[in-house]
Amino acid sequence: MIHSLIAFTLAAGLLTITPGLDTALVLRTAAVEGPRRAMLAGAGICLGCLTWGLATAVGLGALLNVSRLAYGVLRLAGACYLIALGVRMLLRAPHRIAVWAEPSDHAGRWFTRGFLTNLLNPKVGVFYVTFLPQFVPAGVSVTWFSMLLAGIHATEGILWFALLTLATRPLGTWIERPGVARTIDRATGVMLVGFGLGLLAERRT
Repeated sequence: MIHSLIAFTLAAGLLTITPGLDTALVLRTAAVEGPRRAMLAGAGICLGCLTWGLATAVGLGALLNVSRLAYGVLRLAGACYLIALGVRMLLRAPHRIAVWAEPSDHAGRWFTRGFLTNLLNPKVGVFYVTFLPQFVPAGVSVTWFSMLLAGIHATEGILWFALLTLATRPLGTWIERPGVARTIDRATGVMLVGFGLGLLAERRT
């Protein structure tokens, strides 16, 4: 069991730091919205991982893997959400904020954004269904061990997001410029829209 935990921790750690949608969302939020909101978005993403881990543990994830209808519905919902979020960033008006002295209004919005970005991505669900079982040793409870692995993945995610957030701090004054924030929003918006369009265009065989 120890060997399985070590192997999963290393594999999940490499996957966590691989650039992708979650990393881009947290990095953008840290740069433009501030560290508190970035960590809320990161916490939402990690809760999404735990949710997928639970779904995999109880067998719901397998349904997503074999059902074209379930996958298609989730794919459509996720694509629409990502495109809407990306378009909103592209149309966002230029602004200047004090990144390191941010207000706390509507804090839950960023948590929800991270959670939905992860939860509505069917590829994350399929990934969990195919990845987690490889590290579940014989003779243990599949449910609790799967949740343990998901917890390890979520913990690594929080640590990675905290590191990303801290990395933006030396650039705080530069990032506060409206032109810089606008560029970051545009780049992230294009990525979100592109990812959403990719989900719409995907065809499962």
